[in-house]
Amino acid sequence: MQYQAPLNDIRFLLNDVLDVGKLHELETYADATPDLIDAVIEEAAKLAAEVIQPTNKVGDQQGCQFDPRTKEVTTPDGFKAAYQRFVEGGWTALDAPIEFGGQGLPHTLKFIVDEMVCSTNLSLGMYPGLTHGAISAIHAHGSDELKRTYLEKLISGEWTGTMCLTEPQCGTDLGLIRTKATPNDDGSYAIEGTKIWITGGEHDLVDNIVHLVLAKLPGAPNTTKGISLFAVPKILPGDGDRNLAFCGGLEHKMGIKGSATCVMNFEGATGWLVGEPNDGMRAMFTMMNEARLMVGMQGLGLAEMAYQESLGFARERLQSRSLSGAKNPDGPADPIIVHPDVRRMLMRQKVLNEGMRALALFTGQQLDLSVAHTDASVRENADDLVQLLTPVVKSFLTDEGSNNSNIGLQVLGGSGFTTDWPLEQLVRDGRIARIYEGTNGIQAMDLVGRKLSLKGGQLVRALFGEFSGFLKDAPAAPYRDELTAAIKRLEQATVWLATNAPNDPEQAGAAATPYLRLMALTTIGYLWSKMAHVAQAQLDAGNGNTALLEGKRVSARFYFEKLLPETEWLLADITSGKAAIMDLNDEHWAV
Repeated sequence: MQYQAPLNDIRFLLNDVLDVGKLHELETYADATPDLIDAVIEEAAKLAAEVIQPTNKVGDQQGCQFDPRTKEVTTPDGFKAAYQRFVEGGWTALDAPIEFGGQGLPHTLKFIVDEMVCSTNLSLGMYPGLTHGAISAIHAHGSDELKRTYLEKLISGEWTGTMCLTEPQCGTDLGLIRTKATPNDDGSYAIEGTKIWITGGEHDLVDNIVHLVLAKLPGAPNTTKGISLFAVPKILPGDGDRNLAFCGGLEHKMGIKGSATCVMNFEGATGWLVGEPNDGMRAMFTMMNEARLMVGMQGLGLAEMAYQESLGFARERLQSRSLSGAKNPDGPADPIIVHPDVRRMLMRQKVLNEGMRALALFTGQQLDLSVAHTDASVRENADDLVQLLTPVVKSFLTDEGSNNSNIGLQVLGGSGFTTDWPLEQLVRDGRIARIYEGTNGIQAMDLVGRKLSLKGGQLVRALFGEFSGFLKDAPAAPYRDELTAAIKRLEQATVWLATNAPNDPEQAGAAATPYLRLMALTTIGYLWSKMAHVAQAQLDAGNGNTALLEGKRVSARFYFEKLLPETEWLLADITSGKAAIMDLNDEHWAV
């Protein structure tokens, strides 16, 4: 089926729940009027459905092709033309800095476009997606010369960018990297080493690719504190010579086959330092944090497409009769959407997707406030929320994006297991999102091991302040008691970690994943209460889209009755401690 962007839900969130339209009152986003934002999302929806989606299946069937003689990579049929349409429409420049050719629009808007692109072709969307992170890293940490050399062409989409971290012997533990950077007499560096799993490391969509490479300088500490970041272009600036950075082959993957995932060999390639020596991790985290939010949108995008496919199938597939009596008496059977178990699956998809979208756009709004608000205290509070919620968005949206794709396949039954339907591709494509840009377990450890203690606990206090402010301002908020109970559980879990984790880091490790999920479900509960509150107010006033608003009320009930109760056993999991995980002896694993 053709993708239908969830524009009504997006507009409801932007205009009625989050009031993102007020961003244009800030000088930074003065051009981002509600009318402009609406026009942008309308055009993005058309682009996704008409240009990007048609390339999705062929990308999966053909994959990328590597020529070992030329060391070049060819993308699937249609990718180059679709990417060119994306570039010509200015989509690569949407929220990029104006001084280098960007449009300077809100990050929230880019989140919306990311979802649409990832719904329709995750593989194709990764080429400009990683480029955006490279733009941010160079803009934040690069010298003026590097900015002049690279930013305009990266922002225009004429060039693309990569992030080169992982090596065969190390992934998360980047202190183990072996790639070396030797100073040259002209101020550049000779980069030698091998990187693996490099998205867009080589392809035919553009003429030049700018690799951001982590490497160690001579004599640097053999830890993450000894890592530097370098810009290493495929084609050297000035003379246009081919740099000594080559693809050594493509990874053979279960999904995202239209994305060129490369082994990259740097054979004395020329690179330039980004930021300060031995400060590469700080610069790279600018790119990684952005990439993690983008990956969260990948999970949401695939979940939305899976929901649309399974909903369409359930409305048309005839099988058995309704338990309460025939609903399609003139046909041989009823559509399967009448069956409670099918509806349970569809409701879980719908309600989680809408909740995850609310969480993502709330985080995007905070990101915009953190860079554009005139009040320093508002900027700081917003930045605290973004830092805290980044691992939550990345992990929860990709966990549930994968789960919802699997649920969608289940709705289709045997049809879903065949390549005749798109669900099996969505399941395969989405599985990687829980792994790359830091596995979801690593995200959970970042949350409990670093984010909770930052600034003396100020980040998590900002989140509790958001909750309490809403409950104070909306005394008649729907499901207030259920939300208050979930917030209390999150508070108890936070106190438990603060009490037990400092003296025993394994307690933090054991609690990390359930704690992140507890925070996600509670925050989405806050947003569902807020959505239901706004919906009820509009229904009472006789305003808005009645079907959407009534659907919000029913969906909120599903969330609070069927999904939020999970927070009870998550708290029990956390406070039970590590013993049941860590006490098994080595000889007990295989008996």
